[in-house]
Amino acid sequence: MGLLDGLLGSVLGNVLGGQQGGAGGLASVVGSMLSNDGEHGGLGGLVAKFEQAGLGNVVSSWIGSGHNLPISADQLQSVLGSDAVSGIAAKLGINPADAMGQLSKMLPSLVDKLTPNGQAPAGGFGNMGDLAGMLGGLLGKK
Repeated sequence: MGLLDGLLGSVLGNVLGGQQGGAGGLASVVGSMLSNDGEHGGLGGLVAKFEQAGLGNVVSSWIGSGHNLPISADQLQSVLGSDAVSGIAAKLGINPADAMGQLSKMLPSLVDKLTPNGQAPAGGFGNMGDLAGMLGGLLGKK
């Protein structure tokens, strides 16, 4: 997943204002959250989890045009569930609260950038390769 890590690392660096920190680890986590072949069921699966947690309006604001609603680390943890959060934290090598803090800061902007027309692609973001291609396109539009 080296190409995806590199692309996501660059995008995350831009989203986080150049402070990449653990962007490589975050790249793997975000890739598994947003790609259709990832462990969270892609964007559609993530949207469904937000809706189940009563936060559908939050994720919809990231996809739609206009202001992105913020999400707290605690809210994101309630969306993903304890098992997923523990797995994410383990991948990043940090505690769960810090993992959710990092994701809650960058996930809204990244989803927003991946849905520039205010709509999610009908089939989601595709597999990891498709997502890498979309991110490459974003990098080309700096």
